[in-house]
Amino acid sequence: MDMVSALDGPMAGLRAALAGVTPARAPRDPAAPRKPRAGTKQETVLAMLRRPEGATVAQIAEATGWAPHTVRGFFAGLKKRQGIAVEVLERVRQVGPNREGAKGSFTIYRIAT
Repeated sequence: MDMVSALDGPMAGLRAALAGVTPARAPRDPAAPRKPRAGTKQETVLAMLRRPEGATVAQIAEATGWAPHTVRGFFAGLKKRQGIAVEVLERVRQVGPNREGAKGSFTIYRIAT
């Protein structure tokens, strides 16, 4: 049996199955904000920032596995690409006698209301 003719039946079935899988989508309004897919790191970060108590860069980095500079870059991208402003809820500075200095300092962020 020829190799090409042996694949004709399975290929026809595959083509038929794939033809019904891709329905046409309506075009997205460019002015509408995008919504993150479920279960993504982006959705996780946005959920943390929507909490009343907000979130620190360290908390977000731990939850996502990102480096701190990646988290801060993500904040900038939210404002630039999606129009979501991230505000500073509180800054805690650890300086002075018997303190560790900048290592203990942190900032709490949340999505602007």
